[in-house]
Amino acid sequence: MLGYLALPAFIATIPAANWLIGNVGTVCVPNGPCLIPVGFGLMAPSGVLMIGLALVLRDLVQRRLGLLWSLGGIVAGAALSWTVASPALALASAAAFLFSELADTAIYTPLARKRLIAAVWASSLVGTVIDSTLFLWLAFGSVSLLPGLVLGKVWMVAAATAVLWFMRRRDPAAFAAR
Repeated sequence: MLGYLALPAFIATIPAANWLIGNVGTVCVPNGPCLIPVGFGLMAPSGVLMIGLALVLRDLVQRRLGLLWSLGGIVAGAALSWTVASPALALASAAAFLFSELADTAIYTPLARKRLIAAVWASSLVGTVIDSTLFLWLAFGSVSLLPGLVLGKVWMVAAATAVLWFMRRRDPAAFAAR
């Protein structure tokens, strides 16, 4: 049941991130992203609020439903992005998300059998760096926001992992690998 709840949430994070980038932020750059502060004087595109969560949800979908479901979720989320973002932003997002999720999956899959939380952290960190670098370069032609984007995603992965850890302690059977 948990996997079927996580799947639509995972799919929704992708277009939600793209919508945020174009519509919500403390500073909106003309022909660029809307930015939010993420700490230590750094700014990041506002979609960061969703992508850190997406990395953790993808791991949960894979754990409960399998790799094909998580890959299908990536495709569905990327397709939905075309309804809320410019074609250039949707394409950059889809490409960055696909490559980062494949790297995330390659790390998560072997680690998750023994150490779920460590697998979530390690795979999310790798996915964060790949997604951030590719997205910024493809969408805006610059990686100047990379430190802020990575930091913002780390904050979101930490928050989502804490919730995952708490839920797992309350119901270990729900988080068992299928």
